[in-house]
Amino acid sequence: MAKPKLLSGGNPQIPLGYGDGPVQDYIDAVPGWKQDVVRRVDDIVTKTVPGVQKAVKWNSPFYGVKEGEYFLSYHCFDKYLKVCFHNGDDLDPPPPVDSKQQGIRYLHIKEGDEIGEQFTSWVEQSSKLPGDKM
Repeated sequence: MAKPKLLSGGNPQIPLGYGDGPVQDYIDAVPGWKQDVVRRVDDIVTKTVPGVQKAVKWNSPFYGVKEGEYFLSYHCFDKYLKVCFHNGDDLDPPPPVDSKQQGIRYLHIKEGDEIGEQFTSWVEQSSKLPGDKM
């Protein structure tokens, strides 16, 4: 199988797909230090939210509790991984980066950043709120 094309920022171009398989294909294609970060994010979400629904849409992994409704996604950029909490305004405390889109908050994870208890808390809180229908 050919390696997926990397788009700007090193984000893998992965076809639309549902389930863990396409998400793992995305993770396997992420270059450099960001691969360890996305593996850690996927591991935390999978352990924190039993039965989490996964998909790849628009070249980004999405996670939800109900099929077609997502509470978290992420996308690779050159210098960071942009984690999107689709209901981030309702998290306590909210993730640090605001969005122009209502309700959404971001966490930018840079090389060397630790992903700790606060991230896990946001995943747990977010999974209990209504997700974005997509």
